[in-house]
Amino acid sequence: MTVNKDTIIGDILDFDETTSKYFLEIGMHCLGCPSARSETIEQACMVHGTDADELIQKINKHLSSK
Repeated sequence: MTVNKDTIIGDILDFDETTSKYFLEIGMHCLGCPSARSETIEQACMVHGTDADELIQKINKHLSSK
């Protein structure tokens, strides 16, 4: 799996639960909330004031190391 700004957070978490730590790092602590799981990475980063490209890079690096 490779993520981008339009990737749904729930899809990422379903693919690999260990990516949750990257969302927690940006202050997204409501990962079980239905609305949070249906957001895109871009939407979540906008709400939490975080750089989407940086988060995407971290997640893709993590996923490629598995």
